Amino acid sequence: MHTQEVVDVVFTWVDGADPAHRAKRMARGGGGGVTLKEDVGGECRYSSTGELFYAVGSILRFAPWVRKIHIVTDNQDPHIDQWARRHFPNSTTEIAIVDHKEIFRGYEQYLPTFNSISIESMLWRIPDLAECHLYFNDDMFLTREVEPSLWFQGEKTYIYAKRFSTLAGRLLRWLKPKRGGHKPFGYKDAMVNAARLLGSGHFWLFPHAPQPLRRSWYERFFATHAEVLEQNIRHPFRDHSQWSYVSLFMIEGQKEGVVQVRPSDGMALFLKPSARKKSGYMERKLSEAYHNPCLRFGCINSLGEASPEEQRMFHEWAGRLIGVKE
Repeated sequence: MHTQEVVDVVFTWVDGADPAHRAKRMARGGGGGVTLKEDVGGECRYSSTGELFYAVGSILRFAPWVRKIHIVTDNQDPHIDQWARRHFPNSTTEIAIVDHKEIFRGYEQYLPTFNSISIESMLWRIPDLAECHLYFNDDMFLTREVEPSLWFQGEKTYIYAKRFSTLAGRLLRWLKPKRGGHKPFGYKDAMVNAARLLGSGHFWLFPHAPQPLRRSWYERFFATHAEVLEQNIRHPFRDHSQWSYVSLFMIEGQKEGVVQVRPSDGMALFLKPSARKKSGYMERKLSEAYHNPCLRFGCINSLGEASPEEQRMFHEWAGRLIGVKE
């Protein structure tokens, strides 16, 4: 029988509507009103419509054993402490704001950055980060009670993913149609790049869900691959050469025997509403989630692009899920 692991949670978050942040972003992208490609630095990549509050609330509600929540951001503060104390007064989980300058110490020449892949590559440098930690995007949340053993048991880390051929991933990349004059660079493309970097014929395709990581593994890896790290963090916006930080650990860890792979079927709810989708999308997806006994976590992607009615529907559903009325 394993003792319960000490586990932290890490979020990356930005408020793209903040005038100061937007001004920095535009200046870094060339200034003069230059519009960045949507998948690289478009407005939707930095929008925030309150998802972080539901995400943090879901941890306090369904994973009260989490020691500390680290919110990594760029000279911003979501002011979530008072909200958390009001709605979860008995919680013992600490919430800390971590500035980019803290994780990029010694690499300040690459700041400011607006590139989630670059930022993720430095998460292992968060001060006071637990060895075992879960990485969330700010649009991810838990849907029911979970235990640390779902991801961590002793020296083992359990991931929920499917084996995917690197060659097939490259082929899909080649077949991908151009949009706005270029081929969009997605999260699967970064996984392919990680596999190629490691000389692996496959990678582990993981859903939009919390991912378990170990700080010491990254410390060891980058101690001997410092140049690889620097190549990945030097891009202020997404670049087609970049690799997935999570995939590195999954691929190499599985080879080393410290990572074990389990099926992800039915565990993750992925919502990508849009005003262009047929009416009833959100209602149908939330109904499916309600009737799925395997569901453990969810992701609400680009909520700001949904219709006002579907945004309201999600906010009400998420509030009921974590027991918060506002």
